[in-house]
Amino acid sequence: MLPTLHKQKGALRKSIYAVVHSLDNIKEQSRAVTAKVLLLPEFQNCTRVSCYISMPTGELQTSEILRSILEIGNKSLFVPKVTQTGAMEFLKVENQSDLDALPSGKWGIREPSYESDAGPRLNAMEAGLDLILVPGVAFDRSMSRLGHGKGYYDRYIARYIASGRPRPLLVALGLRDQLLDSTIPVGEHDCKMDMIITPEEVIHR
Repeated sequence: MLPTLHKQKGALRKSIYAVVHSLDNIKEQSRAVTAKVLLLPEFQNCTRVSCYISMPTGELQTSEILRSILEIGNKSLFVPKVTQTGAMEFLKVENQSDLDALPSGKWGIREPSYESDAGPRLNAMEAGLDLILVPGVAFDRSMSRLGHGKGYYDRYIARYIASGRPRPLLVALGLRDQLLDSTIPVGEHDCKMDMIITPEEVIHR
């Protein structure tokens, strides 16, 4: 990454982190975003969906989305795991008890092991994905996303597409303060989102 772009992204992250960590209504905003996700035709019609497990603080909470996916009955849920090599995989979670039992990994985020009580977990690279619910630090109206700086999602999506599978629908979830009217600095490897959902809006590409 170019030094100037790296600095621009770092400064923006720092600014947004400060705003988000000062919020006292993240639970309320999360409920509003959850309601919009569950009503999306694209969500209702998909069968294989990945959703991130949110950080304990400072991020839109996904617990109700995860619970709903598992309860609906016609969907398979895949959640992220960061590997020893620094790559990311999406592994299947069987049910709510399985989800609740996942141990904490990096940054206090629960992550699956490669085995569940039912046996080896299905990997989304084998099963395929229809939709990925994507976290981020900030988004803009050109559908650009600023991540946390590790490149997990951008690299995974590039690897997934390179495997020959159709590109999943990328749906970013954000708090209202994370959607910017200004333009986010991006590089050539940064993926555009197909949709951004905030408490007030559903923005399509």
